[in-house]
Amino acid sequence: MKLVKSLLLGSAAGLAAVAGAHAADLPAKKAAPVEYVRVCSTYGAGFFYIPGTETCLRVSGRVRADYLFGQAFSRASDTVGFRTRGRIQLDARTATAYGLLRSVVRFEITRSSGTPFGNTGTVGSSSPNVAEAFVQFGGLTAGRVTSFFDNGDLPTGHMGTLRFSDAPDVDLLAYTFSFGNGFSATLSLEDGLERRNGAVAGAFSYGGQRVPDVVGNVKYTGTWGTAQLSAAVHQIRSANLFTTAGFAQFPDTEYGFAVTGQVGINLPMLAPGDAAWLAATYANGALGYITGGANNSIGVGTLSGPTVDAFFNPATGNVSKSNAWSVAGGFRHYWTPQIRQNVFGSYARFDYSAAANIAGLPDFNEWRVGTNVFWSPVSGLDMGVEVLYAKVDPRNRVVLPLGASQSSWEGRLRVQRDF
Repeated sequence: MKLVKSLLLGSAAGLAAVAGAHAADLPAKKAAPVEYVRVCSTYGAGFFYIPGTETCLRVSGRVRADYLFGQAFSRASDTVGFRTRGRIQLDARTATAYGLLRSVVRFEITRSSGTPFGNTGTVGSSSPNVAEAFVQFGGLTAGRVTSFFDNGDLPTGHMGTLRFSDAPDVDLLAYTFSFGNGFSATLSLEDGLERRNGAVAGAFSYGGQRVPDVVGNVKYTGTWGTAQLSAAVHQIRSANLFTTAGFAQFPDTEYGFAVTGQVGINLPMLAPGDAAWLAATYANGALGYITGGANNSIGVGTLSGPTVDAFFNPATGNVSKSNAWSVAGGFRHYWTPQIRQNVFGSYARFDYSAAANIAGLPDFNEWRVGTNVFWSPVSGLDMGVEVLYAKVDPRNRVVLPLGASQSSWEGRLRVQRDF
C-alpha cells in the first residue's frame, strides 16, 4: 500500500509540473485597469470626480409633500389641497485658468390638487418643470436661475406666500463683478414676460416684448449676514389702439421700474442658526417685482384686487403707470438643534391714480402674517406645520368686485426629505 501511495503522489506531482511549464509558455491576459471614483472635497460635501475628468459632480434631490387647509367661501370651494413634488439636481464644477466653470440642472415634477394648489374640484395634475438650468463661467451667468433682483441668501423660512419678489427663477444673461471682501455687483438682462402684470379687459393690454428687463444690484455677504440693493427697468409696450383727429395709433412705450433693499442678519448670540431678514420694495409700472411674477390680481377668498402695471386712458390715449410698495420680514429661532420656528409677515399697498377709475382699478392693501414650526429629527428630514392669516382691504375708490375687506386663514403640513 505504501508503494502504491508513493507512486500516485509522484505521478500527480509530475503532471502538475508539466502543466505549469506549458502554462508559463502561453500569452498572459492583463486585467483591465480599475478606475475608482474619487471624492472631490474642493466644493463641499457630496462632490466626486467624474471618472476620467477633472470635473466634480454632485447629485442631490428632494421629496416634498404638502397638505393644506384653506378657508372656504362657497360650497363649490375645496377646503383641503394636496401637493407632491419631486426634485433631481445635478451640479457640475470644473476649475479652469479663467475661473470656475459651473453648470446646474434642476428638474421638478409637481402634482397638485385642491385649494389653492389646483383648480377647485379638479383631480390633481402633474406639471414637469425645468426649475433651473444655467452655466456660470467666471462672472458670467447664462440660463434659468434666481433673479438677481433678489438676495437669494436671505434666511427666509415661510411656506405660504409673502408680498415681495421672493427669489423667483427667471431666464437671464448676467455678469457679476467681484470686488473682494464680500462685495459684488451684477448687471443682468432678464425675461420681462415673467414679470408682466396686465391684460385687464378694457384697461390695458401688453404688446410684444422688444427689450428685456434690465436688473442691477450691489451686494455684500459677510459673517454678520447679507445686504443687497437692487433696481430693475421694465418695458411697458401697449397693444391698445386709440383714434385721435381721425388717425389710429398706439400710445408711446413707457418704462416702469422697481427698487428693493433686502437684508439678512445672523443672530448667533440668541441661538446657533438664529437669523432675521427684511425686504422693502417700491415699484412704479413694474408690479411683478412685488407680486413675485406675472399676476393679474391677488386676493383672499372671493375678494381680489387687480395688480396692473399700467392702465390705458382711451380719452387721452396715454398709458399711466401704477404704483405699489411692500415691506416683508421674518425671524428664525432654534429652540433646540432639532426644532426651529419662523415668524413672518408682509404688508403691500397698491395705488392707482384718479384716471384709473376709467379702467375700474381700485386702491387696496394686503396684510399677511404667519408662523411655522419645523422638527428635524435627522439630517435632511423636515416635518413642519404652518398657519397664515391674510387680509385684503380696499381703500378710496371702491369698485366691484371689491367691497368690504375680507380675510382668511390657511394651514399647512409639510414633510420634506433633502438628499
